[in-house]
Amino acid sequence: MIVCITEKPSVARDIAQILGADRRQDGFYEGGEYCVTWTFGHLCTLKEPHDYTSLWKRWSLGALPMIPPKFGIKLIDDKGIKHQFDVIKNLMSRADRIINCGDAGQEGELIQRWVMQLAGVTCPVERLWISSLTDESIRRGFSELKPQSDFDNLYYAGLSRAIGDWILGMNGTRLYTIKYAPSQGTVLSVGRVQTPTLALVVERQRQIANFKSEDYWEISTKYRDTTFSLVSGKFTDQSKAEALMQSIASASLTITDVSQKTGKEGPKRLFDLTSLQVECNRLWGWSADLTLKLIQSLYEKKVTTYPRVDTTYLSSDLYPKIPGILKQMTPYANITAPVLAAKISKSKKIFDDAKVTDHHAIIPTGQSPSVLQGDERKLYHLIALRFIAAFYPDCTFNQTTVKADIAGNEFKASGKVIVNPGWRILFPDKKSNGENEDDTILPEFTIGESGTHEPYLETKTTQPPKPYTEGSLLRAMEGAGRLVDSEELREALKENGIGRPSTRSAIIETLFKRQYIRRERKNIIATQAGCDLIDTITDPMLKSAKLTGIWENRLRRIERGEYAPAEFLDQLKVMVNDIVTNVLSDNSARHILVQDRRKETTTSSKSESKPRSRAPRITKLEQITCPVCGQGHLLKGKMAYGCSRYAEGCSFRADFNTVAADLSPAKVNAAIKKIYKSQK
Repeated sequence: MIVCITEKPSVARDIAQILGADRRQDGFYEGGEYCVTWTFGHLCTLKEPHDYTSLWKRWSLGALPMIPPKFGIKLIDDKGIKHQFDVIKNLMSRADRIINCGDAGQEGELIQRWVMQLAGVTCPVERLWISSLTDESIRRGFSELKPQSDFDNLYYAGLSRAIGDWILGMNGTRLYTIKYAPSQGTVLSVGRVQTPTLALVVERQRQIANFKSEDYWEISTKYRDTTFSLVSGKFTDQSKAEALMQSIASASLTITDVSQKTGKEGPKRLFDLTSLQVECNRLWGWSADLTLKLIQSLYEKKVTTYPRVDTTYLSSDLYPKIPGILKQMTPYANITAPVLAAKISKSKKIFDDAKVTDHHAIIPTGQSPSVLQGDERKLYHLIALRFIAAFYPDCTFNQTTVKADIAGNEFKASGKVIVNPGWRILFPDKKSNGENEDDTILPEFTIGESGTHEPYLETKTTQPPKPYTEGSLLRAMEGAGRLVDSEELREALKENGIGRPSTRSAIIETLFKRQYIRRERKNIIATQAGCDLIDTITDPMLKSAKLTGIWENRLRRIERGEYAPAEFLDQLKVMVNDIVTNVLSDNSARHILVQDRRKETTTSSKSESKPRSRAPRITKLEQITCPVCGQGHLLKGKMAYGCSRYAEGCSFRADFNTVAADLSPAKVNAAIKKIYKSQK
């Protein structure tokens, strides 16, 4: 028996139809030699702290940092998930061969591998790797199955990411919550990607708040209904600008140079997930999460290719298939006809194997989009036009620059005349093409001609940076804090971005759900809670977009087999130890959450307030050596035993419900030795 396991029931249904597994059973399809079953996305997760030891069940500074000697996984506690897992486990126990049909990406690999590990799979496993869910693609994928071992590095990268997020998230959240939360029940959420993303928003907000606008002045003049601008630029002194205005008012304008050159502009790149999310946010104000859900739906409806990609290129093996895809796009026959009338160019701007790893750019499959409705149809149209435009000729134009002299001061006017619109003919609406200004068409000028003109002075004001929108925040995450418009530079920075294209929208949504950020129309604004959290996290490593980008680069290198997963995790463990040590040794009162927000939670008046209790007395048990670090000695506090080297990062803690508070030092020593001996 061959068991195929997909990530969703809908995908299982499509694959089952191709394989002839047409009998629906409880949790799977069967037919012939095949059984096709499915997960619901994640069925498994990393174990929680209390799954490793009871000492980590209670949130305690003494237990930090929490770093298990070996990470484990467990089934998510859900009745439906447990039932489906039992179905999968039963099928796999009888399988001669298993085909992993999970989504062809890092997360999909992790989801399926964890399920198979928990099910105890021992038979051979193969991998289905496809970029679309069309019948043709599925059939081709099954004829080209690969050993699952070919994707081990992809799994190691996903596992390293999950463990890294656990190490930093679990320890950072408990550390800052216990030490700095303003009230009981408030959780200060810290994350490897979440925190630097929030820091970007807070930093931008403060740049805007602290910005001091300044006036400046620019001189222009009208000659033959054409605006000429002073080449030397702006004035910061109004009196100097007015003096120059007076000096040129009565002088003639003389044309000194007329130059013209032909330029061209190529079509925009095909979409990757981030550029698609950015464009949808610009055009329609869609959130990144909404765009991801819609494009995932288009993929599952077989009309577009795999969406969670970070490349804008196609692989060369797709070149011969392009005419067929264009021919199938019958709703667009009137605009595909010019492309199909001639041989399609194999441009390096579109086809580049070096820029494609697991998947190519998002393009239509050629399947009819008639099943789409509403926003799905709008999104498909956007992708279809971008795809067709990629094979149109460049837009060509004449760029004219005219220089003039007025009383020894150089002025300039420039304009552009479209000679052949090329691909731009598909985008008559300037907003749909991302243009902000009209092209200026200049009249003919002759060198040496002269005449009167009408100078004028414009008062302008420097503007603060713009608040982030979801689109610009995605771009900043992609560039590790740098906003980049150049397509070439974008490609260079992608490996150092914050998060991955498939996870960035979820990170932004998490910040919304935790009320660290909010929306004001299209803008993203940090809440007071978000600002306070960033102020409280004083360790720059937790907030650094650059550092997070470096981690992301290493995860990508793990995926390519160029970097050891153990080295990545060892570095994170050292970092977490340093963070815990630094925070535990910081007893200053500068933290905004401690200083200000505790005042907000105080409800009693001074006359009603009770005297403060003294700090709990600490008893030193110097005759007992710490069983964890082996260097410190035991301390007996108000609720637990700890290590004298807790500030240096020792994680030892034993609650009084584990080792009783009324024991003699000798019995405490014996009890602790017994506990740690049983754990080894």
